Amino acid sequence: MINLSVNINKIATLRNARGGNLPDLLKTAVDCERFGAHGITVHPRPDERHVRYKDVYDLKPLITTEFNIEGYPSESFIKLVCNAKPTQVTLVPDPPDAITSNAGWDIIKNESFLKEVISEFKLHGIRVSVFIDTDLKNIRNASKTGTDRVELYTESYAKHYLYDKQKAIADFIEAAKRANEEGLGLNAGHDLNLENLNYFARKIPDLLEVSIGHALICDALYLGLENTIQMYLQQLKF
Repeated sequence: MINLSVNINKIATLRNARGGNLPDLLKTAVDCERFGAHGITVHPRPDERHVRYKDVYDLKPLITTEFNIEGYPSESFIKLVCNAKPTQVTLVPDPPDAITSNAGWDIIKNESFLKEVISEFKLHGIRVSVFIDTDLKNIRNASKTGTDRVELYTESYAKHYLYDKQKAIADFIEAAKRANEEGLGLNAGHDLNLENLNYFARKIPDLLEVSIGHALICDALYLGLENTIQMYLQQLKF
């Protein structure tokens, strides 16, 4: 089965809006696991506007499934990840002021930088995934960086799914095939939801994991967190 990692950034955003500890980020993470999620994802940003660095340290001893930390590999982020030692780190090329991830890495341009960063994480026994688009040259060169996996940036798929789902997914199928040929594990994420997830999961060969946050948390407001996680898990069964 394809693993579902729940991104809990939006829970932290809501908590930070009023101060205090409502909703409780740590309890939410534990509940997500209890309700069937295979992992927890966080994306701490330099301004700590949602998940804070302290949250990462507080979460680490509580999470019993996969712990995935996303972020741009700045000096402070690298230190955080190496200290926390999550199961997986996902590297994204976000500038500090980005609202959300909005592009994959230019692997060719950043190959030497990524090699250096990835080797540091490997020394600490951390699995590495690199956020990437469907450009086949980028995927081919990703294998040269030493990364274990790539995470396909799926915004364009989600955007075009309603109009022509076959066309929307075509490049992702080819990208997945190339990743498999290069010996790279395959993750995916961004704007996947209850409407478009099952089709994507069925069509992408050897997909290992999807990371979903915004849509899942929004659905949970109406459907409840436990029910929502079960509904997403059903989309990954076929």
